[in-house]
Amino acid sequence: MPASPASSPDPSVERFDRLCRALQLVDQLAGQTGAPAHDPVAAAAYPSLGAISRRRFDAIASETAAFAAAGIEVLMRQRAARGECRVAASRLAGEMRAALGEMEALARR
Repeated sequence: MPASPASSPDPSVERFDRLCRALQLVDQLAGQTGAPAHDPVAAAAYPSLGAISRRRFDAIASETAAFAAAGIEVLMRQRAARGECRVAASRLAGEMRAALGEMEALARR
C-alpha cells in the first residue's frame, strides 16, 4: 500500500523493509520458501524509540546492509560459476535473520 506524502515512512523503517526483501532473495537462493521473513509492523515502532535504541537499530541496519550486499554479490558470482550456492545462502540468511530479529526486539521495547 503506497504511503501518502504526508505519512511517508521513516527511512529506517524503509531500510528494514529492504533488508527483509533482501532476505527473501537470499532464502530463495538457499532453496527456502515460506512465510515472510519478519513482521514489518515491528519496525514501524522505530519513531517512538529512545535515542539510544534508534542509534542501535540504525547501526545494526547499516552493518546488515553492508554484509548482505557483499554476501549477495558473492552468492550471485558463485551461482553463475558453479550453479550452486545453497549452503552459503543458507548461512547468510541465518545471519541476516538474526540481525533483523535483533532490530525487531529493539523496536518492541
